[in-house]
Amino acid sequence: MEKILSELKPKESGEVKRIYGEGTLHRRLLDMGIIKGTTIEVIKVAPLGDPIDIKVKGYHLSLRKEEAAQIAVEVR
Repeated sequence: MEKILSELKPKESGEVKRIYGEGTLHRRLLDMGIIKGTTIEVIKVAPLGDPIDIKVKGYHLSLRKEEAAQIAVEVR
């Protein structure tokens, strides 16, 4: 089942299927290791939903909700 990363709850994980958007945001996400086929786990979400703490390739990363909305994942 494909979902947007910003919709996942803590402790849910998925495999990156697609990165939407263009330009600098798209390039920045790729540079941070968020590429197709990579597993991402949501660690925690701030009380107001922004930012989202994720674990990718063994390290923690905080993304704003609007950035996470650009990443489609296949939920495991």
